[in-house]
Amino acid sequence: MEMWNDIMRSLSRAKYYRLSRLPTRSERDSSMPTLIPPRSILRSHCPPLRVGVHSRQFPHSLRFLSASSTSTPNDSNRFLRYGSKAAKYSAFTCFSAVLGLSVVVGGVFIHDAFTYSNRHIDRVPVSPLALHPECGGPKNLPVASVLVGDEDDGVPVAVKDKPRLVIVGGGWGAVSALQAIHPGDYHVTVVSPDTFTTFTPLLPSAAVGTVSVRSLVESLRKIIARLHGQLINGRAVDLVMTDRLLEIETVSTSGERHNLYLPYDKLVIAVGSVSSTHGVPGLEHCFQLKTVADAQSIRRRILDNFEIASLPSTSEEERKRLLSFVVCGGGPTGVETAAEIYDLCQEDIINYFPKLCRKDVSIHVVQSREHILNTYSEAISKFAEDKFQRDDVELVTSARVREVHPDHVVYTTRDPQTGEIAEHTIPTNFVLWSTGIAMNPFTARVSSLLPNQVHKKAIEVDAHLRVKGAPLGDVYAIGDCTTIETSVVSHLLELVEEADRNQDGKIDFDEWEIMVKRIKKKIPMAASHLKKVRALFDLYDSDADNKLNLNELAVLLQEIGNKITALPATAQVASQQGKYLGHKLHLLAAKRDTLLANDLSASTDEAVSEPFNYRHLGSLAYIGNAAVFELGKLSFMGGLAAMYAWRSIYWSEQVSMRTRALLMIDWIVRGVWGRDLSRL
Repeated sequence: MEMWNDIMRSLSRAKYYRLSRLPTRSERDSSMPTLIPPRSILRSHCPPLRVGVHSRQFPHSLRFLSASSTSTPNDSNRFLRYGSKAAKYSAFTCFSAVLGLSVVVGGVFIHDAFTYSNRHIDRVPVSPLALHPECGGPKNLPVASVLVGDEDDGVPVAVKDKPRLVIVGGGWGAVSALQAIHPGDYHVTVVSPDTFTTFTPLLPSAAVGTVSVRSLVESLRKIIARLHGQLINGRAVDLVMTDRLLEIETVSTSGERHNLYLPYDKLVIAVGSVSSTHGVPGLEHCFQLKTVADAQSIRRRILDNFEIASLPSTSEEERKRLLSFVVCGGGPTGVETAAEIYDLCQEDIINYFPKLCRKDVSIHVVQSREHILNTYSEAISKFAEDKFQRDDVELVTSARVREVHPDHVVYTTRDPQTGEIAEHTIPTNFVLWSTGIAMNPFTARVSSLLPNQVHKKAIEVDAHLRVKGAPLGDVYAIGDCTTIETSVVSHLLELVEEADRNQDGKIDFDEWEIMVKRIKKKIPMAASHLKKVRALFDLYDSDADNKLNLNELAVLLQEIGNKITALPATAQVASQQGKYLGHKLHLLAAKRDTLLANDLSASTDEAVSEPFNYRHLGSLAYIGNAAVFELGKLSFMGGLAAMYAWRSIYWSEQVSMRTRALLMIDWIVRGVWGRDLSRL
């Protein structure tokens, strides 16, 4: 018994058990009585066993204590402790969810209470001149000198007497300019045939139902509300620069057309462009993709083709013609449309239409150049071509469309060895025409009014985006309807007069450095070609007299102008031009009194702003669950990761948070439930 008491005392003093082995039955019988201490004694004298630490060191001890110290009490306490924590956190989560939902529902109710409150409109102030405008101008048309909404409340009245800024168009350039102008700077009026602006880069996605067209448009009235501006739903048709009058054509509900004049102090032309026909007959059978209406028409035609092709009465030849899609043009719009049609067939048509329809689908891209996406790097073009080849999208390069018929397309190719021209035919019921741009009718009219406008595709503007030939500082133009002048030789005499300090009719090297600075200010795009100032001077100094005469200067400036590349007609260019012009118009409004006091009205643009300088932020294109990027000298190509990067960029470039939310919902719906295949 003493031996057993000693063992118990040593165990009570130790922190952990370290029993090497249990006594055998014979040893217990010979040395001690067969008496096992009660559990209460073991619990009072033995500390709890840490099984995780010592289970490997003394497994026999675990067996010895399995019936006593490591049994249910500690486990029960632990389970109660964990259970109480779980119950507490669950209750907290449920309470937070209920509270959050209650706040959201309450917020909706409060919002509705204010939104749907009754508003009584009594004695709305309207100027009689707005309802019954006087007639005038060369055509004796009504002159809208006062608009209907000018006296609605106190805020428009405050801007009613401000200088009149009229913006023609509602695209990228116009919206960017509106967002850069500050409230109260001008009396702003937007003239547009559409009452909304469209996010055009995602029109190919809308054409196949990947996104809804409602997710790509934002009301122009909501955009100009910040400026307390007015919107005239009409089309600009003519311009009277001497009287500062813009002629607008409006259409009534009965279809009757009415014209009126809108006065302006500053006019911004941002009407965009139309597709170039290149003299190809039969383009009335083609689709274009520039507006929401175009995307809706394309979607209806694609779904109609699949529905008719799935009928039992449709012949094999007719089915293949219906499911043949021809895209004329290998630029970003054409490539993205072909990729979206392929995605539609691969992800939705194959699941909900007869498999035979998917089998008979053929997609053709006809490109006049040697490669698609020819404005991108060679690596990007090669990547896109390889992707289309894997997807069985037929690329027809170095080919020209000769004519388009209702049921087929005729194109020609030239044999590189013999030079013979071969004619080919593609049976089809869908043709998309996306090959270059041409002048909008209003742009062509403005260009015809100015004798020095010789460009065939756009209005030529100077580096400050002022229309060349128009009264200085009155008329600006931005976006696809314009091209910035690249001719340096046309400014030869003006540059010589400014730089020729000794009036000898020749330019020495010091004067040449002055001339270079002036050229960079007048035509910033020439700066990259004027880095080696001394080398250029020595190269064109043909008589080696260390001076450049007029003939040598003309040849030099002509060569520089030929090297300058015009800016592309992209949304990025139009957006940057709009932001630049809007900021400059704000500065002109803020410094109007100072400029007039210093008699700088003739050169106001130069006084408040540097010339426009385009910064290329990169190009991107979608090629079917993959995307390509060109960021300066770097090119990035990839699959899903690149596609999500492409989506992120377009999502961030949306006009408003409303369109961002709708666009995100559309992508989620498409990913979970697929595209909407109903014909609407």
